[in-house]
Amino acid sequence: MLTPLRNRNFALLWAGMTVSLLGDGIYFVAVIWETLRLSDTAMAVSLVGLAWTLPMVGFLLLGGTLSDRVERRRVLLWASLVQALAIGAIGILETTAAIQLWSLLLLVALYGAAQAFFLPAFEAVIPMLVSPDQLAEASALDQFVRPLSFQLVGPALGGVLIAVAGTGAAFLLDAGTFVVAVATLLVMRLPRNATAPAPGTLDGLRQGIRFVLANPWLWRTLLAASLTVLLFWGPYQVLLPFLVKNELHSGSATLGLIRALGGVGALLAALAVSQRGLPGWAMRAMLAGWALQSLTLAGYALAREAWLFAAISLAGGAFSALANVIWGTLMKTRVPNHLLGRVASLDWLVSIALVPLSFALTGPVAGLIGPRATLLGGGVLAAGTMITVMLMSGTRPSESPPQRRSVRTVAGAS
Repeated sequence: MLTPLRNRNFALLWAGMTVSLLGDGIYFVAVIWETLRLSDTAMAVSLVGLAWTLPMVGFLLLGGTLSDRVERRRVLLWASLVQALAIGAIGILETTAAIQLWSLLLLVALYGAAQAFFLPAFEAVIPMLVSPDQLAEASALDQFVRPLSFQLVGPALGGVLIAVAGTGAAFLLDAGTFVVAVATLLVMRLPRNATAPAPGTLDGLRQGIRFVLANPWLWRTLLAASLTVLLFWGPYQVLLPFLVKNELHSGSATLGLIRALGGVGALLAALAVSQRGLPGWAMRAMLAGWALQSLTLAGYALAREAWLFAAISLAGGAFSALANVIWGTLMKTRVPNHLLGRVASLDWLVSIALVPLSFALTGPVAGLIGPRATLLGGGVLAAGTMITVMLMSGTRPSESPPQRRSVRTVAGAS
C-alpha cells in the first residue's frame, strides 16, 4: 500500500492532503457544533448542509471540465487557497463573537464551491503520478489516509479542541491545514503535457456523458448512489449530532469519538483490502458494502447508549471503506485519463446531486415523524436501493470491463 509513496510528487500530494483531511475532520465537528450553538434545531443544521452542497453541485461540471483543460495542480492550488480563506474567516468571526447564522451559511457556501473544483482535479491527477499497476495500492492508501485523518484523528481532535478552546480555534486550525496543503502543491512538478487540451466546455461534457452512458456498471452505480445519498446523507449528518446532544445529553467530545470509531473501522477495512485484495465478485461486494453502511442509520435509530453509537459507527466505517476502495480503483483503471476529470465530476455530481434535497428534507421530516423514525426509514430504504442495483445483471462482474491485475491486488476491482 505504501509503494506509490516512492513517487516524489505523489508523496507530496498525499502529505498535503493528509494534513488538510485532518482539518476537514475537525471542521465537520466544529461546523455542526457551532450551528447548534447558534440555533439548537435540526433545521439549522439542515440549512448549513444545504449551503455547503448547493454550490458544490452547481460548480462540479465546470470544475471537472477545467481540470481536463488546465494543469490540475493549479486547480488544486487555487481551490485550497479559497478553502483556507473561507474557513479562516469563520474562525475569526467566531473568535471575535461576530459570527451569525447568515455569515456562517455564506462562508460554508464558498467552501463548498471551492470543493467543486478540488474534487475532480484530485481524482484526475492521481493516475498521472503513479504507474497503472500501482493504482490499486493508491486507492487502498486513499481509503487508509482518509479515515485516519478525516474520520479518526480529525473528529477526535476537533471534539477535544472545541471542548477546551472553542469552535473558533478549531476553525482556525482547519484553515492552517489548507495552508500546509498549498505549500506541498507549490513544490510539486508535473510533466508539461500533464493535461491534454480538451474540447470546448459543452463538447467536453458531452464526451464525458457519452462514456458514462456507454458503461452500465458506471451509470447504474451512480444512479444508485444518488438515490442512496438522498436517503442517507441528510439524516446521518443532521440527526446523529442532534441525538448525541439532545437525547444522549453528551458533548462535542462524544460526537468526535463516535465519528472517530468510524475511522477505525475504515482503517481496518483498507488494510485488509491492501493485503488480501478482492475476489472476482468485487462489484457486488462494493454495493453490499454501501447497503450495509446504509443500515447503520437504522442502528442509530434503535440505539440508546453512546457505546452502541460508537460500535455502529465502527461497522459503518468498515463497510464504507470496502466499497470506496473498489469504486476508486474502478474509476482510475477503467476511465481513460483524458476523460477522467469530466467523468470524476459527473461521478461527484450524480452522487451528490440530491444531497441538498436530503438536507432540506431531513429537518421537516424529522419534525413530522421524529428523528429516530427518520433514521430508521432512511436506512432501510437506502439499503434496499443498493440491494436492488446489486441484483441487476448489468453490475455483475462477468458483464463489467476486463480487469487488470497487479501484484498485490486486483487492480480493476479494488
